[in-house]
Amino acid sequence: MTEVVMNVKNSMRQKIVMAISFLLALPLAAILLVYPNLMLDVNGHYSHNAMMLVMLGISGGFIYGVGFVPQFWLWKWLFSPFVAWPLMLYGYYLWLFN
Repeated sequence: MTEVVMNVKNSMRQKIVMAISFLLALPLAAILLVYPNLMLDVNGHYSHNAMMLVMLGISGGFIYGVGFVPQFWLWKWLFSPFVAWPLMLYGYYLWLFN
């Protein structure tokens, strides 16, 4: 039932990827919380499907950025930088170019 908590030493490359993930997620989360009107489309509406994907990317950025490693393979894949970064970049595209 209880597992031993081990201190895993991360490589420098992994620490950099974790920092990038966290720093990509932070401004998007702040914009969505403080001034969500910046994410409106040209018609003045939210695309709920796009916002769901962006928030999934933000979640993945924070989860990976703080160093949490899920045990289940689906969550490990879903919250990895391979999925989170493109979704967050899509969020930056919606924020800056719409």
